[in-house]
Amino acid sequence: MTKKNVNEMSFLDHLEDLRWHLIRATMAILICGAGAFIFSDFIFDTIIFGPKRMDFPTYKWLCRMSQFIGVDTSFCLDEFPFRIQNRTMAGQFSAHIWTSIYAGLVIAFPYVIYQFWKFLSPGLHVNERKHSRGFIIISSFLFFLGVLFGYYIVTPLSINFLGTYSVSSEISNEIDISSYISLVRSSALASGLIFELPIIIYFLTKIGLVTPQILKKYRKFALVIVLIVSAVITPPDIASQVIVAIPILILYQVSIYISKIVVRNQKKKEKQEKKDVRHN
Repeated sequence: MTKKNVNEMSFLDHLEDLRWHLIRATMAILICGAGAFIFSDFIFDTIIFGPKRMDFPTYKWLCRMSQFIGVDTSFCLDEFPFRIQNRTMAGQFSAHIWTSIYAGLVIAFPYVIYQFWKFLSPGLHVNERKHSRGFIIISSFLFFLGVLFGYYIVTPLSINFLGTYSVSSEISNEIDISSYISLVRSSALASGLIFELPIIIYFLTKIGLVTPQILKKYRKFALVIVLIVSAVITPPDIASQVIVAIPILILYQVSIYISKIVVRNQKKKEKQEKKDVRHN
C-alpha cells in the first residue's frame, strides 16, 4: 500500500496504519521475550531471585547504614525466613512464559515507543518533529531509570518487610512463585511507568488538557496522591514511603517545568503565525 499524506488518510487508513505499528511492536516484544526464555537461568537466578538473597547490593548498603547509625535491622540477616514454592502442575512453566514476555516488553520498550512515535509523527509539524527527535531516547531513559529504581529500591524494601513479617511463630512463610514474581514485576514496571510522568505531562500540555497553572494549583493534591501511590507499592513504613515519594515529587516538579516550556513555545508559534499573516 502506497504511503498517503496524513491529511488524505481516512479513519480506516489510520486504523490500518495503527494496526501495523502494533504488529511490529508486538513482534519485537515476542522476539525479545524468546531471547529471555532461552536465557532463563540468568533471568530467574540472577534477576528475579536476586532480591531474595541477602548479598543483594541494596541490602548490603542498608545494612552498612544501619550499623553506622547503630540500629538493629532485618537488612543484616543471613537469609530471609521464607522459601519460594510451586503448588500447581503448570506453575513453573507459566512463570517462565509470562516472565519472558514481560522481560521482552522491558527490553523492547525503546522500539515500542519508536513505533508509537512513528504513528503520531505524521500529524506533527516539521518543527515539532524536529524538536521531538529526542522523545524516544528521553522516554526510554526515564522508563529504564524507573525500572531500576523499582528493582533496586521498591522491590528489596517490599521483600524485606513482607518476607520477615510474622504474626505468630506457628506460621512459616512459604511463598508461591506466582506471588513472588508478581511483586518483583509490579514493583519494577509500576515504577517504570510512573517515571514516564514528564512525557505524559508533555503530551497533555500539547493538546491543552494541562497547563503549568493547573499543575501548580493542584500540587498539594498531587502530594497526597504521590503518598498514596508510595503506600501502595511499598511496605507500610514511613522510611520506605519517603524513599519512593522523593523521586516522584522531583518528577512532578520537572513536569511543571516541561509544561511551562511547551506553553511558551506554543505562544511563540502563535505570535509568529500572526506576524506571517500580517505580512501576507
